[in-house]
Amino acid sequence: MWLSTKTRYGLKAIYEIGLHFDDKPISLNTISSKYDISLSYLEQIIALLKKEGLIKSRRGIYGGYSLAKQPEKISIGDIIRALEGSYAPTECVEENDLCEQQPSCVTHYVYKKINDSISEVVNNLTLKDLIDEKL
Repeated sequence: MWLSTKTRYGLKAIYEIGLHFDDKPISLNTISSKYDISLSYLEQIIALLKKEGLIKSRRGIYGGYSLAKQPEKISIGDIIRALEGSYAPTECVEENDLCEQQPSCVTHYVYKKINDSISEVVNNLTLKDLIDEKL
């Protein structure tokens, strides 16, 4: 599995937003400057995270972005799916996508094991785990 720049930046951005969970919302300018991410690219990433209900925005002088849920309720899998879509290594192991050749396919087993292993990690690791690990 190869994570795109969008996902790597998105993880950094939501991590930074998560650090301020109990504080005031954080501006995109702050995140952009801290991680050296283009503001326009960061806006695109944030829009995807907002669309999936992971973050919310507030306008005004004290506005910015904050988490829409508690950090322990947001899995890394939620974030990756919001930014990448599926992280399955092949189409044949994506949810609800059964390959006609699956019964006789010798590699399906390998792809399924890879997908299951990745899912196990990203769905059980939360944003809170990242925050706690760094602090």
